[in-house]
Amino acid sequence: MSEESAKTPPALHPALTFLVAVAAWAVPGLGHLILRRWRRAIVFFLGVSTFALLGLSLRGYVFSPQANDAFELLGFLSNVGAGAYYFAAQYLASAPADVSRAAGDYGTRFFAAAGVLNLLCVLDAVDIASGRKE
Repeated sequence: MSEESAKTPPALHPALTFLVAVAAWAVPGLGHLILRRWRRAIVFFLGVSTFALLGLSLRGYVFSPQANDAFELLGFLSNVGAGAYYFAAQYLASAPADVSRAAGDYGTRFFAAAGVLNLLCVLDAVDIASGRKE
């Protein structure tokens, strides 16, 4: 056995890798938790959660699936990347977005950043599960 192959972690079955990807998307950090990467799971959960909750507390705009142009579609895709936070925001929306003030605009950006960050975390979990990364 070569030294290089001893360092690479074993790859999971493709179905399990898909399960890790869905779990990582649905709840930030859950994919890493399944892979027993405790520190990453905690850091990713706290990072994505902070961005998402800050964006929602600033009353940022959460895009709906009915996009009228390409920018709304990109906004929706970045928002849905936040997983459960997106669906909770859609379900629990009690007050409309306040984009007339800078805080609402910042809230929109924070929530979009949470979605994009979560998608990057999903890619990291998939790389670990498929054996391409330690």
